[in-house]
This record gives sequence, C-alpha cells and structure tokens, in this order.
Amino acid sequence: MVPLSFAHQEFFLTDSRALFWPQENALLVADLHLEKASFYALHGQMLPPYDSRETLERLARAIRETGARRVFTLGDNFHDAGGAARLEPHAVGMLAALTRATDWVWITGNHDAQIGGAKAENLAGGTLTQELEVAGMILRHQAQPGETRPEFSGHYHPRLQITARQRHIRRPCAVVSRDAAGSGRMILPAFGALTGGMNAADPAIIKAMQPANTIHAMLPAGGKLVKFALWQQAA
Repeated sequence: MVPLSFAHQEFFLTDSRALFWPQENALLVADLHLEKASFYALHGQMLPPYDSRETLERLARAIRETGARRVFTLGDNFHDAGGAARLEPHAVGMLAALTRATDWVWITGNHDAQIGGAKAENLAGGTLTQELEVAGMILRHQAQPGETRPEFSGHYHPRLQITARQRHIRRPCAVVSRDAAGSGRMILPAFGALTGGMNAADPAIIKAMQPANTIHAMLPAGGKLVKFALWQQAA
C-alpha cells in the first residue's frame, strides 16, 4: 500500500487497485464486473469461468491486509443484470462471507442498474444504493462534470499508457483532480479480473473531471506513489 493525500485526508492505494480510507476504516473498490466470463459464454465467446472467484479472492485479501470493516463498491458490481443469478455456489459462499464480515454497500452502475435490491441483498447481503455521501465525500459510479464536492467514482477503468525505452506500458491507475482549494475528485481503477481499460488521458475522462486545476494519473510502483500529469489548466 502507498499513502495518497486527497481532499485533506490520508488514504492508501493498494497494489490490488483498491483504496483504503483509514478515517472510515473502509475499502473502496470500483467495477468488479462479476460474472463477465459467463456473460460472454452466453454469447458464444468462451472464457475461463473463474473471474468472479479471482476478483473475490483479491478483495478478501485486500480486506485482510487493511483491516477494513466497511466496503463500498462503486458500481458495475456484476457485468449484467443476470450476473448475480449466474454466480456458482463457491463464489456465492465467498461473497456471502465477505458481506457478513463487513458493513457492505453496493453502489449501482450502468451495468447493474437493473438488479433488484431485494434479489441482490438476498443473494449476498449488504445494502444497495445509487450514490452515497460519507463524511462529506460523494460516492457514485460515474463522475459528474461540474461536481465541486470531493467525489469517488469508477466507470472509466482508467489505465496509464506511456512509452518508455521503446516499451509500451499500460497499467491500471487512479485519476485524481485537484482544485484551487486543495480538494478534488478521484476515479478508481477497475478492480475486476477481466476488466479492460481506457487511456487515463482520454478526453472523456478529462471532461468528466472538470472543473479542475490539475489532473494526474496515480499508481503504486516499487512501494511508492507514482504520479503522471494528464492535464493542467491553462495559465
């Protein structure tokens, strides 16, 4: 884990692409996309059917490593509305154990907006909501242009894409904006095992993070927080 200062508080970005919030003893994860492989299998593209297990195992490990007692998922929890029903028994047991052990909140996204609250809660526990405010921070699935409050979101699956020593490097990253008051907003990297990514410098991401003074990609590397400038307000 590496420390990350955001909105006048200290957080920790984990190697597994989760964000730990010590003040709330909470873990934030975005875009689990559980049962993505089984969704593709339904449409004739066969992928190894173990993505949900892998994602949940990494999530359990992140909870153990941080000691988090609360978990907030920032939307696109399942890859589609039928994903919860397709979870195989072992994954159901894993998820049920995690939701029993923590105060778990499912924030819905565009992929799972049609999941019925009762159906999801009966399957795995936890509570379901479209967005939430915790200690002055807004938790939602997709960053809202024009938002001036501190905000955590997902949706874009940001990846840092750079070329170094003739090598093309792509790594999941957080995208963090700063405003004149030292506050800002953050898009978390996708946590799920089969999630792809969008260039963190894509105009859609830059637009979603406005207004801002600066926007950076941030990721842990070698036990340190590495920052890459993506955008800066013109002088």
